[in-house]
Amino acid sequence: MVPLKSEEDLKMLQRSGQILGRVMKGLEKIVNPGISTLQIDRLAEELIVGEGAKPAFKGYQGFPAAICASINEEIVHGIPGKRVLEEGDIISLDLGVNLSGYFSDAAITLAVGKISPEVMKLIQVTREALAEGIKKAIIGNNLSDVSHRIQSFVEGNGFSVVRQFVGHGIGKNLHEEPEIPNFGRPHQGPILKKGMVLAIEPMVNMGSWESEILPNGWTAVTKDRQVSAHFEHTIALTEEGPVILTG
Repeated sequence: MVPLKSEEDLKMLQRSGQILGRVMKGLEKIVNPGISTLQIDRLAEELIVGEGAKPAFKGYQGFPAAICASINEEIVHGIPGKRVLEEGDIISLDLGVNLSGYFSDAAITLAVGKISPEVMKLIQVTREALAEGIKKAIIGNNLSDVSHRIQSFVEGNGFSVVRQFVGHGIGKNLHEEPEIPNFGRPHQGPILKKGMVLAIEPMVNMGSWESEILPNGWTAVTKDRQVSAHFEHTIALTEEGPVILTG
């Protein structure tokens, strides 16, 4: 189980999360048709380093970039490169910040120009599923109450949740226990306690929940090649309720 964080730890994690929030806003402004994922990656690293921090993903288990840039049917772990965004694409940006050994993690899915109403609904439902899951991240609840709420909300809106990838604890490491699935029965698993810091991240598919890994060994795509969306926040559990650190 992830160790509970001290007040000083939480302050540092909040600073890390604030940096990440600012970087995310900077990236949102440049996501338009004609930009390459490598250009987005370079700006992300520049912004993070400019804040006195380090990209948490770069070099992690060999990952080659500062961000994961996943387009359309790519769920997570898309590797930035020469691919240029086109009108009608959607892109999920997933990135982390390491501030003096304190980690934060967040993701957002953005429309590139005009997209269909169906895909816009997918993005909106995924964003709202994250908010619904965070509402259940309350001291005294079971961890699976978060998972169950996300799954119920997503499936109630006609979409499916990815099973192969999950959220996680976070703090002095990018990934800590516990794992946080986006599916499952309620009232199961660990009891949520004050001081826990969690990265909750629903990944939602237009079609089937099934996924597979591309030959590059990193990028996960939907098995049916329908589009996927991804949102994530790092949150801290307090007596006043969950606090979003990456807002």
